[in-house]
Amino acid sequence: VQLQASGGGLVQAGDSLRLSCAASGRTFSNYAMAWFRQAPGKEREFVAAISTSNSMTLSGDSVKGRFTISRDNAKNTVYLLMNSLKPEDTAAYYCAARLVTMYFQRESIWWSGQDYDYWGQGTQVTVSS
Repeated sequence: VQLQASGGGLVQAGDSLRLSCAASGRTFSNYAMAWFRQAPGKEREFVAAISTSNSMTLSGDSVKGRFTISRDNAKNTVYLLMNSLKPEDTAAYYCAARLVTMYFQRESIWWSGQDYDYWGQGTQVTVSS
């Protein structure tokens, strides 16, 4: 599967932004999806994940209550709605996909980058104070 992230930009603290990640090449609904981010000089950080069934989501502690992940399987797209942005949210944001082959894993979520097989190219989000 190929992933194309978009929607990043330069915003002010307190603003909102919605990232999109369009998938192509395979059946999108068979992939668990996630967003990660990486700021210069820092390790990659888990942001949010969503199951193939669209029924389960998980957010990282630093974004909980502000960021929401969602997906539209009909549009082969996963979204990240980011509210109340802070300067510390400045980073390159990457979407990732994991193929789920077992039916019992349809509601599973993974939060380690090592669990994802496919990555988008990243979209930059810069939040000014």
